[in-house]
Order: sequence, then C-alpha cells, then structure tokens
Amino acid sequence: MEVKTKSTALNLETLAEAAAQARGLAIDAVKAAGIGHLGLPLGATEIGAILFGHALNFNPENPRWLNRDRFVLSAGHGSMFLYAWLHLSGFHIPMEEIRNFRQLNSMTPGHPEFGNTPGVECTTGPLGQGIGNAVGMAIAAKMAGGHFNTEKHKIIDNHIVCLAGDGCIQEGISAEACSLGAHLGLDNLILIFDSNDVTLDTMADKTQSEDTAKRFEAYGFDVVTIDGHEMTSILEAYERAKTEDNGRPKLIIAKTLIGKGIPEVAGNAKAHGAEGKEFSEEARKNLGLPDELYYVSASVKAYFSARKQNLLKAYAIWEETFEQWKSANPDKSELLNSAINGDCPKDLLGYIPHFSPDANLATRVAGRDVLQQLAAAVPVLISGSADLHGSTNNYIKDAGDFTRDNPIGRNILFGIREHGMGAIVNGFGYDGMFRASCATFAVFSDYMRPSVRLAALAKLPVFYIWTHDSVAVGEDGPTHQPVETVSALRCIPNLDVIRPADPEETAGSFVAALERSDGPTALILTRQNVPNLNEISIDDRRKGVISGGYIARKEEGSLKLIILASGSELQHALAAANELGGEVRVVSMPCFERFERQAASYRENILPSTCLNRIAIEAGVTGLWYRYVSLEGKVIGIDRFGLSAPGDKVMNELGISPESIIQAAREMG
Repeated sequence: MEVKTKSTALNLETLAEAAAQARGLAIDAVKAAGIGHLGLPLGATEIGAILFGHALNFNPENPRWLNRDRFVLSAGHGSMFLYAWLHLSGFHIPMEEIRNFRQLNSMTPGHPEFGNTPGVECTTGPLGQGIGNAVGMAIAAKMAGGHFNTEKHKIIDNHIVCLAGDGCIQEGISAEACSLGAHLGLDNLILIFDSNDVTLDTMADKTQSEDTAKRFEAYGFDVVTIDGHEMTSILEAYERAKTEDNGRPKLIIAKTLIGKGIPEVAGNAKAHGAEGKEFSEEARKNLGLPDELYYVSASVKAYFSARKQNLLKAYAIWEETFEQWKSANPDKSELLNSAINGDCPKDLLGYIPHFSPDANLATRVAGRDVLQQLAAAVPVLISGSADLHGSTNNYIKDAGDFTRDNPIGRNILFGIREHGMGAIVNGFGYDGMFRASCATFAVFSDYMRPSVRLAALAKLPVFYIWTHDSVAVGEDGPTHQPVETVSALRCIPNLDVIRPADPEETAGSFVAALERSDGPTALILTRQNVPNLNEISIDDRRKGVISGGYIARKEEGSLKLIILASGSELQHALAAANELGGEVRVVSMPCFERFERQAASYRENILPSTCLNRIAIEAGVTGLWYRYVSLEGKVIGIDRFGLSAPGDKVMNELGISPESIIQAAREMG
C-alpha cells in the first residue's frame, strides 16, 4: 500500500517489513552481547522507519555533508535503534559491526560515540544531553544560514531532529535548553518525545504528573501528540513540523509501547534494559522473521538501496546550487571552507598587541582585550555567557547578539542556564563550523561538568572562560570561592586547564585554546588584579603557556631549589625567589596537561630530576601538585573552604604569600 504525503509516496508495506527487521537486529545484537537496552529500539521502531526510510535528508556516502538533517539520539542507551537504521540506510556500518555490538573496538559501542561511527552526530547517554546538543546544532544552523545564505542561493536549510525519552525530558538540562531554544525561535528544531510512560525503575507516573505538552507549549513550542506506531501519523506530524517556519520549535509527543514485539516485557519497566532477550526466539517468530539471525530481506535491501540513490540525487542538486553559490560568493566560500576545516590564521599571537609593562589587570580583563583581537582574526569565533558578561568580560564587541531576528550575532545570551549552556556549546562543537566559547564563574563550572566531560570524551574544540578563580573572590565568601574546582577539572582526561599568571600569559592561553583541535580547554581567570611580570620576557610568557610549563626565573650557578606556581601565585614565587637567592629556579605551570604532552627531554629540562627540593604554591587544594613535588618537598595551598573578607586578606589569612614560600624553603634547609 502506498499513501500519498506532501513529499512522495509512502511505502507502508516495505517500511513495516523494515521495522520488523530492525527490531530483529536489536534483539539479536542485545542477546549476543548479553547486555543492552531493548526498550527504545523496539518501541520507537516505526519512528525510525519514517525518519531513515523516508523523511530525513542525508548522504550516507558523505556523513558530514554540510546541509544534512542532523539526527540526535538523546536517549543514547537505545543505541541499537540508531545502529540498525544507519546500517539499513547505507552508512558504512557493516553487519559484522552489528554483530559486534558492545564489543571491544567495535563501531557499535553501548552508547553512541561521536567520531566512532558514521552517522552518529554526538556522544549521548547521560540523559538530556542530546537535547541540549540539538539546541546547539539548531542555533549553529540558524547562524550558518544567516552568515552564508544569500537571496539567490540558499545552501543551508536543514533541520535538527532529536529523539528523547522520559528520562531526557525529566532531566533539568532539557528545561534549560528548550526554554532558551524556544526563546530564540528555533523553528528548525524538531524534538520527538518517545513517550512510553516508563522509566528504568518503574512506571513514569510514580515520579511525575506534569503535563509535558503544556510545559513545552509554555516554553513556546508547537506541540502535537500522535500514535508513535502509526507511520502515516508520524510522517504527517513530521512534515508539518518541518514546513512550518513560524519561529517556534516543534515537539512531537509519540505515544509508544516500550519493548514492543516482546509481549512478556512490553509496556513495563522490565523492557528498559536487556530483560526480554530470553524470549527472543518467540519474539522473532511473532515478528515474522526467519531462523536466520541478523536477517534483512532482499526487498528491504532493495528499498533502502533505491532510497540511497534518491538521496544522492537530492545531494547532487544541492551540490549544483553550492557550486553556483561558491562562484557568486568567493569571500563567503573561502570563509566557509576555512570554518569547516577548523583553520586558524598562522601566528595568532601576532594578532595580540603587547600589554603595557606597567599593566596591573585581572586576567579576566586581559582576556577581554585578547578576545576582541582573536574575534577579529577568526570570524567564526563565537562567545556566550550565563548572564555574566559584565563579570566574565567575554562579550565580543560590535558583533551583536544572536536572536531570532539577528542570526548573525556572535554573542549568545544563555541566561542563568550553565548546564544547558555546556550542552549547547557542545552542539556547536559537534556541528563543527563555529568555534564556540562560553563563560561563567569558576565555581559554577560544577553545573557544567557533565557537558565538559562529554566535550573531552568527544574531543570537541570548544573552550570555557571561567573567572573568579580562587578565594581572592573575597567578600562573596566560600560559596563563591573555588578551592577544589581547578584540581577537579584537571582530573577530566583530555581537558586542558590553563591558569595564566598575568596579561601576557593570558594572551598565550587564549591562543592555545583557539588553536587546539582535539579537545576542550578551560581558561581559569582572576577577578583580582595581577601585575605584568616584566622580569620574564613576553615571548617566554606567551609561548610558555602554550607549552604548559616553562622556566620563569633561571637560577644562577648551581640549582638548589625549584618553586612551581600557577596563575596569580607566580608573582609570589618570583618574589620569594628574589629573597632566597640565586640558586632558586621558578617554574610557571599554567597547564599540567600541555606540559605532560611535551617530550620527556623538555620536561626534564624544566624540572630536572637531579633537583628534588621543590615547593609548589597554588590557591587551591594541594593533592595534584605532588606529581611534581617529591615527598621531601612542600605544597602550599588551601585544603579547606574559604572566608568572607576582602580577597587580599583571605589570601594572606590562608597562607598564599611569598612569606609562606620563604618559610617553607628555610624549613627544608
């Protein structure tokens, strides 16, 4: 049977056959692995059939095509849903990889991982993150359209489609991201809620009684509720959402039966995980599948082969428009190509004027000046803040705010939504066109931590500007004074944490963040003023940050003591060394992670193993510094919460001073 829709004929029989076989692939893969989540792959199958078998616009041979529709599986535990449909759609995921579900080094890990599997748009699993990522992608698409589309050639008009479950909707991050997405008028965002009324432990009504439709209507979404197993209803709702460019994102609430196809667990919490796999043989028979495991019929293969050819034809038509656009807009074309490739101008440090030798600035203020220069040099650099631009100083001047009426604005006003901000910025990182940064106070990075961790895992080149870096925050007291925060961030693999000491180190830290292409960077900046450390050359300070650690003061004669410091404490280390005499070396350590990536010979030259008399100082917890300070050495820090008082008095009260270093050195002999 064929049903006419606004686009093309809908082949219900073959799509129903494909749905049964996608269910079979999920059952077979989870049973073989002995672990997995069957609920969503079985319950949302008809949604997958419509999206991948008919509605989405993509190119399996070019998974990163600029104008593809993005599909985000926010409920990443249902990964076999995505793997099955990507396989059927012709992405390079051979059946052997379906058989290797959840196995070592497979393309089909337990939760989708960006960069691991063609067609996977982002790393998901922690619930709600994918919703935030999708909002970020939708903003990026609007921004790209504003910057690159012309009246004659529209090269970007794609949609962002996100499939989420009850857990994603319950997580607070969804409220933050969707509230902002509606405010910004993201009518290119289609959120599909797989509403099966079940969470992992129990039925959803045990923990919620809200009216989700009214909640999203209040945000500013268009909302429709459908039968999530009725394919014509799914497609009609989807096409209406896609064609209504009315300044409102769309929510399709699809009522589904979790675990559909395995009657023994369908519709209850047992279906969420791997329970039900023991009934696989009977379930496969009920689905009309043969005894052959991982079965895909010839008719389904032929259908998706023909669909792929149609997708390639649509892509070829777009390419013609794209070539015409490039010829007509050489400057835009050059910028777009540079953005897609993640190019940065050579010698970015050269774009940043030197600071005055007598500068006495907070590094957040120095960062403001550096950001302006880099934003001029890199037109696709964007910035945002969680309602703190006035404090974090990261507003790009004369670049405008991104709004529903101004898609070319390069500043995003996130509101007080740190968790949502982190996931949205990750969406920009996954999209890959704009270089995204965002800011808040360092102590509130904890609200962002799940997103930051995922950025590090997915190797996203985003960066964070976290200010008010220590107890020097002062009068606001211990609630706003980070002591453990910087060390906690250093524990995240693949996150560069840079704490610059003065304006010139700040310049180097911003360049390091912008030039990095294989992961995120955290810039930890001061509220209080710090002096320009003119006893160190500008070149040494700027390039030393990029190396992670460098000699800030070379000893005279034999080396008897090394003092290590980061950030605002470097000034104290230099002052103490001047008092202690010529046999003391001072090492600036703004970034442990960058230092560890240097060659062993470089690290040995900076911290020679022949000198184990070492003292480290940082206004934070002490534990991580012992990787560089032997047991015979001393770490001066703050292993307690702060105090409410003027910042300089708090620092002195807690022993962050040159005098503490001098005393420790004399005690060491």
